[in-house]
Amino acid sequence: MIPARTASALLRPSLRAMLGKAQPLAQAMQPARKSWVSTSSNTQRKKVMFPGALNSVYTHDLRFASSVESIPTYQVMDTDGNVLDTANEPQVTREEAQQMYRNMLVLNAMDQILYEAQRQGRISFYMTSFGEEALIGSAAALDGSDVVFGQYREAGVLLHRGFTIEQFMNQCYSNERDLGKGRQMPVHYGTRELNFQTISSPLATQIPQAAGAAYALRREGKKRCAVCYFGEGAASEGDFHAGLNMAATLGCPVIFYCRNNGYAISTPAVEQYRGDGIASRGIGYGIDTIRVDGNDVWAVYAATRAARQLAVEHSRPVLIEAMTYRVSHHSTSDDSSAYRSRKEVEDWTTRDNPVARMRAWLERRGWWAAGDDAEIIKAAKAEVLRAFAAAEKLKKPAVRNLFEDVYDQLTPELERQRSEIEALARKYPDYYQVNDFARDN
Repeated sequence: MIPARTASALLRPSLRAMLGKAQPLAQAMQPARKSWVSTSSNTQRKKVMFPGALNSVYTHDLRFASSVESIPTYQVMDTDGNVLDTANEPQVTREEAQQMYRNMLVLNAMDQILYEAQRQGRISFYMTSFGEEALIGSAAALDGSDVVFGQYREAGVLLHRGFTIEQFMNQCYSNERDLGKGRQMPVHYGTRELNFQTISSPLATQIPQAAGAAYALRREGKKRCAVCYFGEGAASEGDFHAGLNMAATLGCPVIFYCRNNGYAISTPAVEQYRGDGIASRGIGYGIDTIRVDGNDVWAVYAATRAARQLAVEHSRPVLIEAMTYRVSHHSTSDDSSAYRSRKEVEDWTTRDNPVARMRAWLERRGWWAAGDDAEIIKAAKAEVLRAFAAAEKLKKPAVRNLFEDVYDQLTPELERQRSEIEALARKYPDYYQVNDFARDN
């Protein structure tokens, strides 16, 4: 594990200066070379007394603020897997590093098979994580008791927490062993055992939910935090602003992890916002914020580990903006060639590949051999195909699951609806394909 350091020590000096409490926020955010405050007067600068901006000072210059210095991007290793500063060398065991890399390879193998399965019409929908595999570094930095609120592309987090290949397949097939009882689209995973809240399709709903859950964890007095993943597109939703403001004002131990992959669903970042990415919004809400190289698994790991310490030890929210690139289409419902060139994608794949960077780092330490990938990928594909075939043969969940888990006891109206459906199924068994469903107990 990383040697004991304070959380702030893991942040770059330039970012610590920007986020530190030693200077007023208005002063820390000012552009270089020009002060917000007029120096023409010898009188001492007076602080504003209005309750809405206590860290501001008066000025005699009439000037509108339009920009601040761009927030730097924290990086541990370059695109060739070289650690740039020996002080940031990851202090992990060989087994820990190898497990993270294996999970990257397994995730790729599963994504490839399930993507093709959707194209064959065997499942209805799928989303891959190609290009964003370094997210697994965040999972490795968390405690298993931390509560995760995901969006769509966090299968790697679940995989690292111990979600089995069989559980992935059962969910994507919505069969009788699906933990969600067939009520969700594919890739909308959830598991109480692994503290991973069920994913919802509507964008950004998980952000205020995570803030509320974190507040509850704080009141319990337990050293746990909530972790909320979302994309930069979701940061355009109102729930993003409500969630961050609530977390900041209430002092909620929550990590907001934004995957800025450049394209949201289909809109390039240059058309989404004019500010300095998503990180600048965190500072605007008074939240400790860091921007990291999201293709650098060790930068992601170190930033998440430091963020967790801030959240748990000081009951403060933290925003991480992970800069990455979505190599895949947004989903099987998307054709990304409509808004970017194939050459752009190919260039990114070869120029900055998170998996290749991690492998290069392992090889330099003598922890991985050139031929090891093939063996892991072959075994992973075999495991996925076995689980895939088994999940495909299982029946759909019992019809009673349509009515359960909302009320402690079924209401009279739900009882009536259930009786009506059961009567129709008995009358028209072939039409309703009753043999495809598990039997009610």
